[in-house]
Amino acid sequence: MPTAVAIDKPFELERNERQLWAGAPRQGLVFRPSDALMIPFSVLWAGFAVIWEASALRGGAPGFFALWGIPFVLFGLYFTVGRFFGDAWRRTRTAYALTNERIIIRSATSMKSLNLRTLSDVTLTERADGSGTITFGPNPFPPWMTGGMQWPGIAQAPSFELIPSARQVYAQIRDAQRASTTRAD
Repeated sequence: MPTAVAIDKPFELERNERQLWAGAPRQGLVFRPSDALMIPFSVLWAGFAVIWEASALRGGAPGFFALWGIPFVLFGLYFTVGRFFGDAWRRTRTAYALTNERIIIRSATSMKSLNLRTLSDVTLTERADGSGTITFGPNPFPPWMTGGMQWPGIAQAPSFELIPSARQVYAQIRDAQRASTTRAD
């Protein structure tokens, strides 16, 4: 079983590469603005699935109908409650770094590296407390549609998600981009 990704575990850097910043997403359970829609919808979904399954079992429906509702009940439970714990678990295994050459996003199962010179869209979404998310590249779906969930088959743009002092990190990224472009010329 993968262990938590610590930000103090050093990132593997290339020759002449310097780490400018390292951090991790906010830990614990997090409610996002999208939850204002997702929670009521998930409760309706789960409620309907539970009522369907209970009716099928009580009504003596054929085995197929009893089995048919089980995946919908399980998804409803995950969608209503489990997704918050899955998201928290995923974030405990994620660490971020900015170097003078690239953006690094490390999780328990993967490592993503984005070259600063070729990085086009960098978007800052800031909260009132100064924390926020920095997204790299275009996002095919607005954040309110995915609700912080990793949906199978839906690619999400890489990001430094829910980091403290997001505006300062954003400024460091822009400065590092300018410096890397100057060095390349």
